[in-house]
Formats: sequence, C-alpha cells, structure tokens
Amino acid sequence: MSRWLNLRNRGVLGNAFLFQGAYFIITGIWPLLNMESFLVATGPKQDTWLVEMVGLLAASIGLTFIVASLRKQRLPMLLGYSAALSFLVMDILYVARGDISRVYLLDAAIQAIFIAAITFFGARKPEQNK
Repeated sequence: MSRWLNLRNRGVLGNAFLFQGAYFIITGIWPLLNMESFLVATGPKQDTWLVEMVGLLAASIGLTFIVASLRKQRLPMLLGYSAALSFLVMDILYVARGDISRVYLLDAAIQAIFIAAITFFGARKPEQNK
C-alpha cells in the first residue's frame, strides 16, 4: 500500500482531518457539478451563486485538511474547529427557524462528530493517537 494511503501512518487525528477533508470536498463541489440534484436533496435556494461560493470555500478547507494530513504537517486545528462549528451552528439555527430542510441536521451531526474527534484526539499526546 502506498505510504500516502496508509491510514495507520497518520494516527487517529490525522485520519479525522483526512475524512473531514474528503467530506468537505464532496459536499462542497456537489452544487457545482449538479445544482439540480443538490437542490432536490437540500431544498430550494434563492441565491445559487451563494451556494456555489460556500461550496468552493468548503472544498478549499477540505483540500487544506487533506494536504496537511497526507503530508503529516501540523494539522489546522483552529480551522477545523471553526469551520465545523460554523456549519453546525448554521445548520441547527436555520433548521429550527424552518428556513432550510431538516436534511441539514445530518450535516450538523457529522460536524459534531468531527468537533468531538478533534477535541478528544487533539488533547492527547501524539503517541497516544496511533
């Protein structure tokens, strides 16, 4: 197996960033590749350009996570927390207000899992995360 794809080499925290990065890229580029299916899954949007911009930002953050994880560089912990928390808060707030579809609660749950992972594994010593 290639050293780039060997999940054991990065430890749990690196893998959390790798998987969150992939999730951000996939969900970020989805509206760019097929806006129609995105709108069917998530509900109508007034400004599709804004959906595309948020998607590009999410994909950019995801790429940052993946590159840092694969290169075994210092992981962008603050970006990890703030990006996941931003999506989590907006998902819950706007679902509660009835402005967006309840499907966004699935995204909120994924963001909460990522926050929990980086909180738990980020507080541990690197040798404990293997």
